[in-house]
Amino acid sequence: MSSKKHWSPGSDVAVQSVKRSESGGWIVSGVLAPNGTCPDCGLHSRRRHGWRRRRLQDYPAHGDEVTVDLAICRWQCQASACPRRTFSDQIASIARPFARRTTRVAEIVSHLGHATGGWPAERLLHRLGVGISDGTVLRQVKKRAQGTTEPPTVIGIDDWSWRKSQTYGTIIVDLERHVVIDILEDRDVVTCTNWLKRHPEVRVISRDRCGLYAKAARQGAPQAKQVADRFHIVQNLRQAIEEQMNLHGRATGRALLSDADNITAAGSLLKSRLAHRSSREEIFATIHALRNQGLSCSEIGRRTGFPRRSIAKWLQFETPPDRRRAALKPTSPWYFEEYLCQSWKDGIRTGSALFHLIQERGYEGSQSHLQRLLAGWRRAEQQAKGPAVEHQILKPVRDPETGHAISPAIAGDYPEFCALAW
Repeated sequence: MSSKKHWSPGSDVAVQSVKRSESGGWIVSGVLAPNGTCPDCGLHSRRRHGWRRRRLQDYPAHGDEVTVDLAICRWQCQASACPRRTFSDQIASIARPFARRTTRVAEIVSHLGHATGGWPAERLLHRLGVGISDGTVLRQVKKRAQGTTEPPTVIGIDDWSWRKSQTYGTIIVDLERHVVIDILEDRDVVTCTNWLKRHPEVRVISRDRCGLYAKAARQGAPQAKQVADRFHIVQNLRQAIEEQMNLHGRATGRALLSDADNITAAGSLLKSRLAHRSSREEIFATIHALRNQGLSCSEIGRRTGFPRRSIAKWLQFETPPDRRRAALKPTSPWYFEEYLCQSWKDGIRTGSALFHLIQERGYEGSQSHLQRLLAGWRRAEQQAKGPAVEHQILKPVRDPETGHAISPAIAGDYPEFCALAW
């Protein structure tokens, strides 16, 4: 092949042959220099002691995998005063010791793993012709993080999901160099504090609003300044906008809904559900009225803003259909409603105590889910004891151009709508 030099993984490799493998990839056979240099005395040697073959994964070609098959020679040092008797060829410019792929492929794997994660990087690399598993991608990211020599001064700390919703660790990133420094095995105050104590050069810590990392930063790096990262600031802004927009009612049905039925009283979940049910009834009546005028489903959809299939489904009923509710499972605290009500009447009002009691009976959900249920019971008792609180009735926020009501979720995704609410 006339273009063998283009297949070479490095300037020190002389390509002997390029051929197809049985699996469909490419095998590039090469050799190194005809002599070796002793790493101790620096003397050149041409006396070969033996040789071995080393196979490395390289850049893909034409969408297929490429394997570099190198003949690594072992030489005898001819200097009588040298303590080293034999030595091997050095290929540090091509691959690291004991590596299974070339250095340039390892860099690409590290970049993709750092930018996308394990599974996305694995899928993308397979499309490019580099067969690597997600576990190898994560190990390469950790290996590159351990190779960072300069001490970090500005770091970011956040939780890391080894297995989503089950096992979490802690990831630490150098925000100045945009590289991962370390990945801790768990999400614990002691582990994080010990790591910070071993790195007294840290001056700024970017973290979320979690008290766990705040406590670890105070104990492990009291000299560092703690700041909130941009992601969690935007997330808190979105939550604040949604809470504010919830005071203006649900935006179900867009501009079809009347203002009276589109208002949700703050803090009253029952009133919100009743208003939403009334809104659905009004939408149902409007769709049937337009149908009686002889309009098609497509025309009704253009006038109301609802999908044509939803309109055709609603026209099959004479009354608004009830929403189907999923069967209760042990992951929901409502599954143990009867037992929780009896324990509540017996005086057990602490969320953690009730959580352990229903866990013994097979509860598989979280404590925060149970706390939301108990919060509704506590609000109901406060309203029954104290005077009724009159909430301020606000008009629904509408888009000035289209007239459509803006839902809290849409307002959270587009913060510029919050100006309309205030």
